[in-house]
Amino acid sequence: METKPAEPKPVIMLGFPYKVCIMSLRDIQLSEVKQLLVDNSPFSEANARSFQVLETQEHDVETSLGTIRVAVRGTPKGSRPVILTFHDIGMNYQSCFNTLFNSEDMQEITLHFAVYHINAPGQEEGAPTFPTGYQYPSMDQMSEMIPSVLKHFGVKSIIGMGVGAGAYILTKFALTFPDLVEGLCLININCCAEGWMDWAATKITGWTSNLTDIVISHLFGKDEIHSNPELIQMYRAHITSEINHNNLQLFVDSYNSRRDLDVERPLPAGQHHHHHQGLTLQCPALLVVGDTSPAVDAVVDCNTKLDPTKTTLLKMSDCGGLPQVVQPAKLTEAFKYFVQGMGYMPAASMTRLMRSRSASGSSVVSQDGNRSRAHTGEASKLHSHPTLGLNQNANANTNVGGVDNSGPQSAEISC
Repeated sequence: METKPAEPKPVIMLGFPYKVCIMSLRDIQLSEVKQLLVDNSPFSEANARSFQVLETQEHDVETSLGTIRVAVRGTPKGSRPVILTFHDIGMNYQSCFNTLFNSEDMQEITLHFAVYHINAPGQEEGAPTFPTGYQYPSMDQMSEMIPSVLKHFGVKSIIGMGVGAGAYILTKFALTFPDLVEGLCLININCCAEGWMDWAATKITGWTSNLTDIVISHLFGKDEIHSNPELIQMYRAHITSEINHNNLQLFVDSYNSRRDLDVERPLPAGQHHHHHQGLTLQCPALLVVGDTSPAVDAVVDCNTKLDPTKTTLLKMSDCGGLPQVVQPAKLTEAFKYFVQGMGYMPAASMTRLMRSRSASGSSVVSQDGNRSRAHTGEASKLHSHPTLGLNQNANANTNVGGVDNSGPQSAEISC
């Protein structure tokens, strides 16, 4: 007797708190969006009853620079770090991260880690307008608010995940408080101050465009704006109707006034600079960018300034400015490898993406679950980031921007 094929399961495309967009797979227009349920996955089959998104509790946390809204999902697991997120301009934690953290793939991770989402001041839905004369915190000051959040909840350390402005803030936090950060996943990171040309362009754009258009052009590249009109319209409506524009303008101004992070790639042993040596991240870092994102050049530039033995650059094909929304499955699997390389979740299931050997033969996958935060050298890089189950570029970072890359190279992954 012929069995009728099962109806495709619904996919949550964007998890706003009360405006959840659900559509069947055959209605999806977004490029390369994968089904969130993998029928033959051991996790989804054997543990189907575990797939229930944990309830999120929102808290207002007082800091020396004002009150910020923090959403908490789950409870800390022993001495493990928590995952702490920070969103980009024009977004809040729901519109930035709900698609990713509500996906079934991510549930395996959230069973092991509590998640703390930070909203930038005044960016939550329904936020009141700040009074006239209110001094909105700078990017540096927002990074200085994070210790108050950790103290409030009794959190000892974090694995950070930030997008755009949030990636900058978490990087600044990690540079200032390295002992509190065990790893960083940085999406669309720009570690440089806005240049004079950028400043002038921003001013001119501000005279001729409204705030929503400015934010859309920051979040998405021109190709994506034309090729994914449904996605763009969804975020345009969100920015227009669900974010307080007075407060958003203050956040945008703060981001555009950011300072250079002064990060600099450490020199190999025995070499010395003749000028001031900048800071560098002490923790492992996974840099992520879509191949049509407006942030590609900034992310590649940031990659050249970080410790190559602790940094991986992940370029995602068929993806624009929001990898966590358009490609949640790929990002989740990359993040699993990243966390596994830090010594957590050694038995995590890696079934979605095909592992492929790179031209350099660096396809060794370590199954050692012992935790270590001090991975150094190319051999340990393979342990820290076992090719992320993706295609590794053997010529990664070859003389990018005229930088001498004769020393160790950071892994550049494309998928």
